[in-house]
Amino acid sequence: MGVWRGLSGMCICVDCHWVDLCQAYHAVERQHGAPHLSPSPDFAPRHPRIHVEVRDLAGEGVGVEWDVRSCGDFQADPGRWRRLRPGEALPS
Repeated sequence: MGVWRGLSGMCICVDCHWVDLCQAYHAVERQHGAPHLSPSPDFAPRHPRIHVEVRDLAGEGVGVEWDVRSCGDFQADPGRWRRLRPGEALPS
């Protein structure tokens, strides 16, 4: 499999087979205050690289964006997150 690196600058997890079972994505959900896909994920990915970006928010101070940008266990499953959460907005 090897390390996969996303090109778009967004979290690669939304298109990964392991997203609902992944402990790294669970941590990203926690940092964003987002509802978890799984209450207790049991998949520990190899070498996830989490990009943390501090952003100025218009009139609201500072925000922090967390995205997994590469992972040794990424397994492409385009649209996986959307199938797990039909009708919800894709996290950004």
